[in-house]
Amino acid sequence: MLFVVTGPSGCGKSTMIHHVMRDLRKVRFSVSHTTRPRRPSESEGKDYYFVSRAVFERMVARRQFAEWAAVHGHCYGTSKREIASKSRSGDLMLDIDVQGARQMMASGIPVVPVFVLPPRYQDLVRRLRGRGEDKPEVIKRRLRNARAEVRQAVKFDYIVINDRLDRAVLELESIILASRCRRDARRAALRETLDSFK
Repeated sequence: MLFVVTGPSGCGKSTMIHHVMRDLRKVRFSVSHTTRPRRPSESEGKDYYFVSRAVFERMVARRQFAEWAAVHGHCYGTSKREIASKSRSGDLMLDIDVQGARQMMASGIPVVPVFVLPPRYQDLVRRLRGRGEDKPEVIKRRLRNARAEVRQAVKFDYIVINDRLDRAVLELESIILASRCRRDARRAALRETLDSFK
């Protein structure tokens, strides 16, 4: 199952996904491509595949992305190859921007869409500034974009308000576990169980 987790930059979605992957079995992370420069805390192939704009544009032209968008002055995208290779062995978490999440929801690919919100605008400001990894103009752009992005939350099936990390992680894990119990996700096990009653 594909879990599309989105929200404004600084809402905590990456941290939440990290905790979920530590706590739950058979959950993998989809690594996106980006043209954004690597932050000191990030690793190639773990956080992102860092590529040039020319490489990214070639991938777009070759239709290699399931979704992609230009956000905060850089390009981000999820490759079809990444989804195909990692979704075979369990649930796959996509940590993507709001534009990309909307593309995935409209693609016809079955996804579980989750929108993560900070409790208040002031909390988002504090988190973005507290990271200490972005220049003031980048933070200003991310906050400006956040005002439009949060209005999209009403179009998502699940909303997690990240006011306390432990509770937000528990809510995201609950969404995953509940989705695993849906009839369509349990089709093979259901058939086997029902057949045993014949």
